[in-house]
Amino acid sequence: MADAARTAAQVLIAADKFKGSLTAAEVAAHVTAGLRRAVPGIGVSAVPVADGGDGTVAAALAAGFTRHQAQVTGPTGAPVTATFALRADGTAVVEMAEASGLQHLPPGVFAPLTATTYGTGELLRAALDAGATSIVFGVGGSATTDGGAGMLAALGARLLEADGTPVGPGGGALRALATADLSGLDPRLATTEIVLASDVDNPLTGPKGAPAVYGPQKGASEADVAELDAALAHYAAVLEQALGARAAECAQAPGAGAAGGIGYGALVGLGATFRPGIDVMLEVLGFAPALAGATFVITGEGSLDEQTLHGKAPAGVAAAARAAGLEVAAVCGRLRLTPEALAAAGISRAYPLTDLESDPERCMAQAGPLLERAAERLARDLLS
Repeated sequence: MADAARTAAQVLIAADKFKGSLTAAEVAAHVTAGLRRAVPGIGVSAVPVADGGDGTVAAALAAGFTRHQAQVTGPTGAPVTATFALRADGTAVVEMAEASGLQHLPPGVFAPLTATTYGTGELLRAALDAGATSIVFGVGGSATTDGGAGMLAALGARLLEADGTPVGPGGGALRALATADLSGLDPRLATTEIVLASDVDNPLTGPKGAPAVYGPQKGASEADVAELDAALAHYAAVLEQALGARAAECAQAPGAGAAGGIGYGALVGLGATFRPGIDVMLEVLGFAPALAGATFVITGEGSLDEQTLHGKAPAGVAAAARAAGLEVAAVCGRLRLTPEALAAAGISRAYPLTDLESDPERCMAQAGPLLERAAERLARDLLS
């Protein structure tokens, strides 16, 4: 590329976090440094992205949202400090993992039957208290499999055992649920637009449901999975008695099984609308206007693999860029996709850090400097 063309180039960096190493904003900063080392006159802009899972609030904050914090109940009942993001127009980004995520469990310790989403309900209420009139509800990375029962209880639902006492925390306790009354839900929910943002389209129960597919990741044994699946099926049946056929329809709807079934709670109790997380976040983060001024796009995440192709951020970014006629390259920690799979996703070439450092631990520890080297290589290959 001639010097004039280099200066005219406008690279848009729209990458997700490198989990365990770098936030999406840090990825953008290191890529920018590498690009400018190779092509000093190049124009660079960044829209750190997320797909609704952990890192979603961080992406919103990087886009100019205001940080808010609230002390809420963690998945095991201990208090945790959770962050949400709010924009002046009343749009809030709430990430359930901030309140009920795996990161709030001690290392190697799980609570598959008892972990609760109560704190997520408290976090949603805090967003309403702060003035939210629409909420992007990002789900993923949960420690829970309670169908959102804890969340609903925190927002005013009454989920009771036969003797009139509230059911205990966690999905396992739902087997004792006798009655459900959602009439006490926070009335502000009725006038608040809530979008369930997720890359998961599983139903609540069954072989593709939340317990069977995601329970083992949260420490559930085979027996626990069976218990949780039966308990969530019972929970949905009790809600059907209270709310009618809509409760049964929501249990089978795409997204119901997201984050241990919190998607179901959001659909049936909060009137949420399910949308692919990356589509929602690209809108909220202002990706389209940024794309309009770009001539080349760089995306990426920690691992480019088969999951990337199913609704993850790089696939969404690449699809939008390809529709705009722009070339897309990717940076990543490790690459598990063939060149053919990358091309089918709209990514012309990928630059994994493992090409520069084969040891996984060193690769993660030195992700920033390695990413700068990878971006420098990308620029020399494709932008110079």
